[in-house]
Amino acid sequence: MKLVEPILSFQAEIEAIRRDLHAHPELCYEEHRTSEIVAERLTAWGIPVVRGLGVTGVVGIVKNGTSPRAIGLRADMDALPMQELNGFAHASTHAGKMHACGHDGHTAMLLGAAHYLAQHRNFDGTIYLIFQPAEEGGGGAKRMIDDGLFERFPMDAVYGMHNWPGIPEGHFGVVSGPMMASSNEFRVTVRGKGAHAAQPHRGIDPVMVAVQIAQAWQTIISREKNPLHTAVLSITQIHAGSATNIIPDHAELVGTVRTFTTEVLDLVERRMQDMANGIAAGFGASIDFGFKRNYPPLVNHPEQTAFAIEAMRAVVGAAQVDADVEPTMGAEDFAFMLQAKPGCYVFIGNGEGQHRAGGHGLGPCQLHNASYDFNDNLLPIGASYWVRLAEMSLPVG
Repeated sequence: MKLVEPILSFQAEIEAIRRDLHAHPELCYEEHRTSEIVAERLTAWGIPVVRGLGVTGVVGIVKNGTSPRAIGLRADMDALPMQELNGFAHASTHAGKMHACGHDGHTAMLLGAAHYLAQHRNFDGTIYLIFQPAEEGGGGAKRMIDDGLFERFPMDAVYGMHNWPGIPEGHFGVVSGPMMASSNEFRVTVRGKGAHAAQPHRGIDPVMVAVQIAQAWQTIISREKNPLHTAVLSITQIHAGSATNIIPDHAELVGTVRTFTTEVLDLVERRMQDMANGIAAGFGASIDFGFKRNYPPLVNHPEQTAFAIEAMRAVVGAAQVDADVEPTMGAEDFAFMLQAKPGCYVFIGNGEGQHRAGGHGLGPCQLHNASYDFNDNLLPIGASYWVRLAEMSLPVG
C-alpha cells in the first residue's frame, strides 16, 4: 500500500474532524454546522470556497498551472433520521439523528485530500471539491446541478466514493456501467365500496382487489421483463380497514421499484398501472396510481472507470482492487452527476468491524443501522485515492 505520507501525518486531525461531525449529525438541507466547518477549514488552507449551492452545499476551488482541464471530487455530508445506539465518546449528541452511512467519513476524507492538494499542488489544472448536502433521499446532487454546479464550475469529469460493507479494509471495488440501481416508490390506492363483512355481496372489496394486484405485479418481473435485465418490485406496505367486521372503502399498496436501466423502469411502471387498472375494473373498483422516480441508475463511464482503477491500484495495489464488483440494488444520487458529466463512483471497503465492538444491531460496518460507525482506518486510504486521482487526471507537463 502506497499512501501519501503527508496525509498519514495529518491523520489525527482528519480523524478529529470526522468524529466531531459524527457527534453533531445534521439531516438533509440542515447541514449548516457541517458546511461551516468545511468552509472554514478550506479557507484556512488557502482554498477559495463558494457556498449555498443546493442550500447548504460547498465547493472548494484548488487551482495550479495554466491548464484548462478540471475535475470534480464529491463527498456527501448529511446524516440519517435514526437514533444511535453506540456509547462511545463521539456518539451522536442529537436525538433521532445519526451518521449511520459514513458521510462524516466521506467529508473527512475529502478534507484530508484538500489539505494535501492545497499544500503541494502537484497538478496542472483545477480541482473542484464538491461537498454535497442531502444525499439521503433529498436529491442534493440534483439540487446542486440545478443551482448551476457544472455551469459555474466547468469540469471534464466528476468522481465519487462510498464506504462499503463486505469489502475488506484497504480494498476498493468498482464496475464499469450500472453499479447502483434507480430508486422509485409507488403508492396505489384501490377504491371499492364498503360493506358489512357479513354481507360482502353488497360491497366491492378493495382488499381482495389489492391482493390480486399484488400477485399480478410479480409476473411483470418473472414473465414480462427480459430475464437478463435486473429489476426488483417490492410491496412493503398494505393498508386497509379499521375493524374486523367491516369491508373498507379503500386499500393502499406501497413499495419500491429498483432497476439498472430507464428502459426497464419504463416497462415496469407502465405495466404496473395497466394491470392495476385492469384488475380493478374487473371487480368494479377504481385505482389512484402514484409512482415517483427518485434517483436514476448510477452508471459509471468506461473511460473514467478505467482511470479510477489505475488510481486505486496506485494506492493499494492491483490485488486489492476488484474491478468487477457486484452491483447493488441500493441507490445513490451521485447518479444525477453521472448523467450530466462523465465520471466514476467507487466503493472503499470498510472492513469486518474490528474497528469497533459490535455489541448490538448489525455491527459497525453495516450501513443504516444504529450501531454503525465509520472506520477511521479508511481516512488516509480514501484521501490518498483522491490525491492520486487528481494528480493523475491533471499531470504536470
